[in-house]
Amino acid sequence: MSPTELWYLTRGSGAVALVLLTASVVLGILTALRVQGRRWPRFAVGSLHRNLTLLSIVFVVLHVVSTVADGYAPIGLKDAIVPFASPYRPVWLGLGAVAFDLLLALVITSYLRHRIGARMWRGVHWLAYASWPVALVHAFGTGSDARSAWLVVLGVGSLVAVALSVLARVAAGGGEARVRIAGAAAALAVPVAFGAWYAVGPGQTGWAARAGTPAHLLASRRAAPVQHRVLTTAAAPPRAFTSRAQGTVTQTAAADGSTHIVIDLRLNSSPGGALRLDLRGVPVSGGVEMNASGVSFVPTTTRTVYYGSVIQLEGGLVTAVVTDHAGDRLRLTLTLGIDTAHGTADATVYAVTPGGGDDAG
Repeated sequence: MSPTELWYLTRGSGAVALVLLTASVVLGILTALRVQGRRWPRFAVGSLHRNLTLLSIVFVVLHVVSTVADGYAPIGLKDAIVPFASPYRPVWLGLGAVAFDLLLALVITSYLRHRIGARMWRGVHWLAYASWPVALVHAFGTGSDARSAWLVVLGVGSLVAVALSVLARVAAGGGEARVRIAGAAAALAVPVAFGAWYAVGPGQTGWAARAGTPAHLLASRRAAPVQHRVLTTAAAPPRAFTSRAQGTVTQTAAADGSTHIVIDLRLNSSPGGALRLDLRGVPVSGGVEMNASGVSFVPTTTRTVYYGSVIQLEGGLVTAVVTDHAGDRLRLTLTLGIDTAHGTADATVYAVTPGGGDDAG
């Protein structure tokens, strides 16, 4: 299996596992409510709940194996089992390990149920329900699709489904009043808290760095390991083009007085794609006196990653040379307009092949 296939398998199996785990939690609550009908006996609900749980574990295992085998991020099998030990996004990957461990405990104790007793098994079984919110936070905290509409819809749907199930369980009565009140409060508070966290965390640009992605993967040359994600295509690499581009600007100051400026742009016309500039240096009036840089460019037409550096910086005029894994080079010239008050950037991007003339068709 190619690295590209492993990448998609990792993302897909994680999403499917979350859906199945959500369905298992909802059915577990319905089982407690003793939901049944003439065509849907109560034992069928319990049986479906058990089978969905087992199937979700299968997809979790598939997610773990494909993540470890992918090799893009420094994640080993130990990191998938021992929480918070990985150098890659340790908190959010660690939560995934916690969810995995809880599900493993459920499987192991289920096989040992007759030896450990029903009371201990039931305690572990209820504890395993905690794997669902932990897995949900893990999916958004460390996933590559945290800002994708489909994952947001999946996450909101999961939260709503579980919250409604809990509220239905509370409305049915039974048990201590304080427990029911706590359950209702949690069903209402957790989605609000999750939404607030998402809005200031994974929903914002720059989350990858704040989540704990190693610096060498964030640097411009982090593009090299991503070469295995190039999709097979007959499209020729871009040779010369002109395109308008818009994006965001992020500027951070270091303790030594230096500054770091990151400009993320999206090209509006062919070949499309994303262009990122990382500039480091000493702040001066109206800009930065650059002493280090990194540039990465991924055209939509080929999905090939180009990386390189800035070779000239004069006010709003930036010139860079980037190269892909096949050795194809592009000279990029940008005329930049930056709105520091709003953190936005507007640019015209001219690209030519070095030595191939100055036409930008």
